[in-house]
Amino acid sequence: MEPLEDDDLQPLGSEHELDSTGSGVSSILGTEDARSTTSSGGDISVTSSSSGEYLAAVVAEAVVPRMENPTPASYSGGSGGETTVTVAAREKCVGRNNKGVTWGFTSVIGRRREMEDAVAVVPGFMSRTCDHIGGCTAPASRTSREISPVHFFGVYDGHGGSQVAKFCAERMHEMVVEEWDREAVDGYEWRRRWEVAFSSGFERADNVVMTEEVAPEMVGSTAVVVVLSGCQIITSNCGDSRAVLCRGTQTIPLTVDQKPDREDELRRIEGEGGKVINWNGARVFGVLAMSRAIGDRYLRPWIIPVPEITFTTRCDEDECLILASDGLWDVMSNDEVGEVARRLLRRRRRLMMADETPAQSVADNLTEIAYGRNSSDNISIIVVDLKSKRRRQQRQ
Repeated sequence: MEPLEDDDLQPLGSEHELDSTGSGVSSILGTEDARSTTSSGGDISVTSSSSGEYLAAVVAEAVVPRMENPTPASYSGGSGGETTVTVAAREKCVGRNNKGVTWGFTSVIGRRREMEDAVAVVPGFMSRTCDHIGGCTAPASRTSREISPVHFFGVYDGHGGSQVAKFCAERMHEMVVEEWDREAVDGYEWRRRWEVAFSSGFERADNVVMTEEVAPEMVGSTAVVVVLSGCQIITSNCGDSRAVLCRGTQTIPLTVDQKPDREDELRRIEGEGGKVINWNGARVFGVLAMSRAIGDRYLRPWIIPVPEITFTTRCDEDECLILASDGLWDVMSNDEVGEVARRLLRRRRRLMMADETPAQSVADNLTEIAYGRNSSDNISIIVVDLKSKRRRQQRQ
């Protein structure tokens, strides 16, 4: 990977201006929001661009005494002696400072004739205690028992039409939380509960697409979704959109592209009697360049709506989350995207500009770079800043 120059990080200019539609608390945007079409030479006219912030009170951490490997006192000599004293350890809930969140996103038609992407940003789509959500780093602390907002972010890359992507942007978060509430079974391990909620929610969305005739059977969409709690980043992916986490100097992939030539996916497809044909890249029967999606009923059982789910515990070194369609990933690697994000976040946080969040600046600039590198697809990017204003100000 060649190092990125500062020229790649220039603010957007007049040639391909990104006009923001403003900021809001919740944004669910699909193809009907588009007001621009491409010319023969391509266009980066924005379908949607927005930033927002969700503020929540920070609850003081509770200190819970806990004995760490108690050792009996040991004595040496007659009247003298040496005593080993055990000290109570302090449990720390990562979520105590992680209740506010800011984000920014763009969704552009790029060089395509039609806009088929859709994005969903739903802050506070559910409110639960950290213990209830699961994965709390200090389950016995007072903070873990405080009700906190849980946020939902999703990028949906449609193909064959926009209907399925738009449907997912409007309904997927509702189905996931309904399935999560349905799985309130005593003894259900928290990871398993989320896995069932996502799997059932994706399957339910797929069934509704068919039964309610949301779209023709040749229309489908990828789905990459992140549920963000105070202590956990829970990612669910179906298709070849992607999510990464910038943590310190690392860029950590949270998803693995579900491509037809991925060894396990190829084995599954061929085991069901399907074929993967190399036609401008590996494609299922020479048609779809991904092996999982919502919709695409005409390619069952080879294309399935079954997500892969990952769990990542948050830490103080986390900088941002980036979710995007392959209009970005086709022309930029994970590491390149992470490098741009880290450099811009540091720069924008220092400036503390009131008119634009650091996350929105990252989304805008990544869009500009992808377009400049001749991305031929729609480009949709969500950037979630994981450093709250309070923590940033403390560090300055």
